Amino acid sequence: MKPLIILTGPTAAGKTELSIKLAKKVGGEIISADSMQVYKKMDIGTAKIMPEEMGGVRHFLVDELDPAEEFHVVRFQQMAKQALKEIYEKGKIPIVVGGTGFYIQALLYDIDFSKEDSDQEYREELRQLAEEKGNAYLHKMLSLVDPESAYAIHENNTKRVIRALEFYKKTGSKISLHNEEERKKESCYQFVYFVLSHDREVLYDRINQRVDKMIKAGLIKEVERLAKEGYTKDMVSMQGIGYKEVFDYLEGRQSLEETTERIKKDTRHFAKRQLTWFRREKEVTMINRQDFRGEDEILAFMLEKIKEKGIYDGAVKRVL
Repeated sequence: MKPLIILTGPTAAGKTELSIKLAKKVGGEIISADSMQVYKKMDIGTAKIMPEEMGGVRHFLVDELDPAEEFHVVRFQQMAKQALKEIYEKGKIPIVVGGTGFYIQALLYDIDFSKEDSDQEYREELRQLAEEKGNAYLHKMLSLVDPESAYAIHENNTKRVIRALEFYKKTGSKISLHNEEERKKESCYQFVYFVLSHDREVLYDRINQRVDKMIKAGLIKEVERLAKEGYTKDMVSMQGIGYKEVFDYLEGRQSLEETTERIKKDTRHFAKRQLTWFRREKEVTMINRQDFRGEDEILAFMLEKIKEKGIYDGAVKRVL
């Protein structure tokens, strides 16, 4: 079984800096499990790590796709598996870092999506419904057939809402039950799974501050530039929190203050759903920052857990 370290948690938990320190300690390279940082030209709204912040640690699935391209769980699986191959060939340890729990689950348990052929006609019908009647209408449809999925998926995440409805139409069963079954699978990796977080009030305050910094750093101009280059709000890339809201602002649907508050609210709700997902996963190690006296103590705790798994013994010994 090949080694795999996962460092995840809600947005604004502080995963990025900690992941670089961890990679340097164990001789690792990082695979991003973020549905938005994979896109080029989208730096501010994704809180993307910049090359000068990487500390010399190789990062995969960051700044690799054009915003016109679709990025979904199957594409993530394919790209992440190729990254794993490269990392193992160099005798290094892969560290999966990011907050998209479904992507992490798909990689960790090698979920097979090949049998779930898409129904393009029904998918297009749902897209048209969302366009004509709004995202809330589509989300209400999902809540009637799969309330568990509706709770876990934000109404503006039309890509996942459509996928859940499509799954129900094709199989007659809930995608939430399907995901629950997939969680029972055994992983082919020797892994350790860390979930980093803060107390809720601290986390929400960090989220609010992050959004204010994004606005000051030029998020509006970033979206304006993308729009001028021909990227439209119906693209998968533009469905990310921070982008769809700014498109509404640019179209005169809301003020800048309303836009900022909406991004904060959507991000807080997203963080809550992320934590709900991670707490349901098997064999996770929860790390609440308030329980430690600083980053170094957290890192030492993580290294001890990694050693217990036989992934790293302090001398950068790999189990390959």
